[in-house]
Amino acid sequence: MDELRGDQASWAFDSEIVRVRFETKGWFKSPLFKLLGTLDLPVGAIREIDFRPGAGRKKGWVLQLRLHDRMDPYAAVGAMLDEKYQPFRLTGPAKTELVAEYLVDQLRFAAEQAGPPDPATVLSLVPSTPLHVLTSEGTARFEADRLSLVWSGTYASGYKKKKQRREFELSEIAHMEWAPVDEWGWGFVRVVTRGRVADAKPKNDLNVLRAGEEGNEIQQAFLLAATVTAHQWARDVRPRPALGSGGTEVEEETKPGFDDPEWWKETARNAVDVLRGPRISFHLPGSAGRGATVEEDGDGAAITAGEGTDPAPERGTGADTAWIFEQIERLGDLHAKGLLTDEEFGTKKAELLDRI
Repeated sequence: MDELRGDQASWAFDSEIVRVRFETKGWFKSPLFKLLGTLDLPVGAIREIDFRPGAGRKKGWVLQLRLHDRMDPYAAVGAMLDEKYQPFRLTGPAKTELVAEYLVDQLRFAAEQAGPPDPATVLSLVPSTPLHVLTSEGTARFEADRLSLVWSGTYASGYKKKKQRREFELSEIAHMEWAPVDEWGWGFVRVVTRGRVADAKPKNDLNVLRAGEEGNEIQQAFLLAATVTAHQWARDVRPRPALGSGGTEVEEETKPGFDDPEWWKETARNAVDVLRGPRISFHLPGSAGRGATVEEDGDGAAITAGEGTDPAPERGTGADTAWIFEQIERLGDLHAKGLLTDEEFGTKKAELLDRI
């Protein structure tokens, strides 16, 4: 087994696994690495290897592994994590550059030969469940399909202590956010649920567990965010038996939902397209008063709805006014989410008001 010793860890490679053993001795070592201890990284999860000789301290080398999509939960939640604490980054002195370069060549070859990683591989890169986190504000417990926040700590606000706890099913979590300790001595982990926008400061946000700078609180919060993210990814693409296949498993594709930015963009485009042309309504012969609706599309072509549809409100009626204000309200929601610019919102609003 080839081994490379660096400043943060030692990496041992046996053609299928990179075993990362973090340096944990000494008070100056990273609390995050002490919590992680050892990671076994399958080479199939590696997408790219960035090796830069002479780019480190005192002309040492820098080695960075970049993993396949949905394989690195630490990078997903650690956008604000100092790069020297990234788990799949290693630096070393110039005197071991040739050893590092040899290992890089071996890793590249093995990664190219390996097939695509199993979606469940990501679970081997995070702490096992149940995972417990303790901070000055309270506790968190994650059990693979459920996350609980309890505000029982000394520094929990009166509002949070009154509410006591909140629980989340994994299926209702859109993503996790993590923020390092700020100038006031507080960082946090936030649970972002589907269709919800943060509407309170972390101190009183019931989707937030704050962590102080004492001990390893903020590193525990970081691991919690990464672990929940990994379980989300593994859950999103999980096998299920195909009908009539006798138990053969197929992968279930995740359909876009409220947490997908493309879903919101498509919704905004559809809403604008509906309002782009004039809305014309009249009763067709033989409709027996049930009111078929005719609308013009953007090219001026007529589109006729089938029987049984409700008639569109006629210009100048109370129903038409109500419909217009309903569309303005919908545009306002899209504008508030940042999916329409100020100019687009103002233009469409003016067009609607002109119809009253």
